[in-house]
Amino acid sequence: MFGIINLPTFIVAGLLFIISPGADTMYILGRSIAQGKAAGVYSVLGIVTGTLIHITLVAFGLSLIIAKSAVLFSLVKYLGAAYLVFLGVKMLLSKPLNTATEIEKVKSHKVYLSGVLTNLLNPKVILFFMVFFPQFVKPSEANNPLPYLILGSMFTIVGSMWCLTLVFFAAKLSRKIRENGKVSLWINRVTGGVFIALGLKLALLVKR
Repeated sequence: MFGIINLPTFIVAGLLFIISPGADTMYILGRSIAQGKAAGVYSVLGIVTGTLIHITLVAFGLSLIIAKSAVLFSLVKYLGAAYLVFLGVKMLLSKPLNTATEIEKVKSHKVYLSGVLTNLLNPKVILFFMVFFPQFVKPSEANNPLPYLILGSMFTIVGSMWCLTLVFFAAKLSRKIRENGKVSLWINRVTGGVFIALGLKLALLVKR
């Protein structure tokens, strides 16, 4: 239907990818643990926005241009790596949020935009969607954007539910911890270190 094949396999494989930890998951968990549920939710919205843009690019064949161009691929890769390192350094140097009131003052639009950029500037996501989705589209419908958009919507809905679940539990479990200034400071440092490590790993990514 709609040019889609092997839908059960797509669902299982998609779930496995969604629950696998990566830059997006670490970003969401980092925001949720360090800054609370609201920051976690806005980070999910940012990641979802980036995912929808990727899906649109795949559906209309634009991601192939990026993947085949060494210059464009490298540009996206290094921009993404630099941004993750920037976020990491920023968290390392940030002051702890000592009260629930300070945590609530975190600017949601900045968290959202960071989520968009974290996802959008990750070439691994580009390659994944470009290789993964075509396997579940009939060859005769390969140039039809509709099956890609349908599969992408399903993937995004399930991914959003999983990410929001992570936000809820991470924020709830860390609520009391965040109100302790010293612990909050170390949470920021650990999260910042993880972002820097992810950025360096992304910079060393080799396109196969």
